[in-house]
Amino acid sequence: MNKLVTAIACAGALGSAQAQTATYAIDPTHTFINFEVLHLGLSTSRGRLGKLAGNIEFDRGARRGKLDISIDVNNLDTGLPTLDKELRGKDFFNAERFPTARFVADRFVFNGDKVSEIEGSFTLLGVSLPLTLKASRFNCYPHPFLRREACGGDFEATLQRSKWGMAKYAPDVVADNVRLLIQVEAIRQ
Repeated sequence: MNKLVTAIACAGALGSAQAQTATYAIDPTHTFINFEVLHLGLSTSRGRLGKLAGNIEFDRGARRGKLDISIDVNNLDTGLPTLDKELRGKDFFNAERFPTARFVADRFVFNGDKVSEIEGSFTLLGVSLPLTLKASRFNCYPHPFLRREACGGDFEATLQRSKWGMAKYAPDVVADNVRLLIQVEAIRQ
């Protein structure tokens, strides 16, 4: 009998220690992409892309994950309506033809038990190229209000917009390099 109880306890411990993949939905009220680009070599122009949607599959124990996030480029905001209209136009985001950008990743890099990078493919203007997001912070814990696990963090990347076909005014008027600052929160489903 004692051996049976020990075997059941060991099986239970082994089962709970095995990795499990969980699905998390992007929280659109706490997930944004801020972008920065040098203007005329004088100052940094900034804007924000909201209205992100998607899911993350995350297995902390196995140190792996996948994500698929869609970005509504019609939702960009620089605080200047005239500039927003120009950026949505054919020379930049071409929002009428390409209303959605997308980031799909299947490689999460860990430093200890924390995500340090996410490697994937960013699609903008119909062009898909590799993009790596570097984490400056990443955590998972029980959400105090929703009573479910939440994961989130701050990520950063720099891309050359001309590689995606967005070359107007580059590099003299508006720099080619664009810095992305991403805040993301996702709730376990």
